[in-house]
Amino acid sequence: MLEVLLRTGLLCVRLVYLIFGGLGKMPLKFELCPGRMVGGKNPCFIIAEIGQNHQGDMEIAKKMIRMAKECGADCAKFQKSELEFKFNRRALERPYSSKHSWGRTYGEHKRHLEFSHEQYKELQKYAEEVGIFFTASGMDEMAMEFLHELNVPFFKVGSGDTNNFPFLEKTAQKGRPMVVSSGMQSMETMRRVYQTVKQHNQNFCIMQCTSSYPLEPEDVNLRVITEYQKEFPDIPIGYSGHETGIFISVAAVALGAKVLERHVTLDKSWKGSDHEASLEPAELAELVQAVRTVERALGSGLKQMLACEKPCHDKLGKSVVAKVAIPKGTVLSLDMLAVKVAEPKGVAPEDIYELVGKQVTEDVEEDSSIMEEIVDSYGKKSKC
Repeated sequence: MLEVLLRTGLLCVRLVYLIFGGLGKMPLKFELCPGRMVGGKNPCFIIAEIGQNHQGDMEIAKKMIRMAKECGADCAKFQKSELEFKFNRRALERPYSSKHSWGRTYGEHKRHLEFSHEQYKELQKYAEEVGIFFTASGMDEMAMEFLHELNVPFFKVGSGDTNNFPFLEKTAQKGRPMVVSSGMQSMETMRRVYQTVKQHNQNFCIMQCTSSYPLEPEDVNLRVITEYQKEFPDIPIGYSGHETGIFISVAAVALGAKVLERHVTLDKSWKGSDHEASLEPAELAELVQAVRTVERALGSGLKQMLACEKPCHDKLGKSVVAKVAIPKGTVLSLDMLAVKVAEPKGVAPEDIYELVGKQVTEDVEEDSSIMEEIVDSYGKKSKC
């Protein structure tokens, strides 16, 4: 009984801490990389996910970093594992006879694709020379520790570790900005993820993601982006896509995704299961251009006539005109008025009902524009 009470008491204390414990309201925007804000009105941050599509070849990895930069991506990202900490012995020893295999066992396959610490430092230096941000998904706790020592600008938590709460908590405690994917998870789990990270780290983004390669459109579930925006209104929401083509990713940005991650490759026909769901250079460049065009098109949300519309308005915008000849002193009724493209521009059509019941101070010829200044008690002066 005492144990139950203690547990209940601890839960209550934890709940009070979550609600009132100085957690504060997290920013809807934050600095993901030095000098690069995400969220709010900032441009979508585009991550070129190289992952292990480098085939275990440093020269290919460097070509992909440069390709990501040339195509306009903001960040080149890899995947780092310390294999003995990510897999148990039996997982590493199991035979791996897939057409995508680089070895007799899964362990041999993964070791072929895994770069050393020194190689990561070399790639990081190369990315700096190229002028693109560099990071990696830490696929286990030791990999995350290495990336922390490497001083990457932000941590990416892959979907496979999103419900790994001890790992998630330790990662959040490092204090670096975080991007957390949500493949294979439920909304209930993502609420726990949000609360877990929030206790230690205010600067993070949750990504809608479906872990299937390649991903069929009917399984993308882009509406989860808007659900995340409702559930977690004080953090940016992003999208990590594994579909083919660029249209769905562009739609994600139109829905409000502030971070966009897509796998990239130099050749979709290469060995490896990720290549088929990846973008080749021309596609990545097209995606970046499309995203930037959509961002320009989203605008401010304020609906008003824009300067670019004035020529059309001057040419085709309509005015109220006299349907019949209207003598001076006449009180206007609706049946005296019509709406036409007219010269000169007169009272706007949306104000036609305001003219009814008012007196004209001059004669108006049939088919002539009704000008503001000839209607008593109408116009800017009377409206002020």
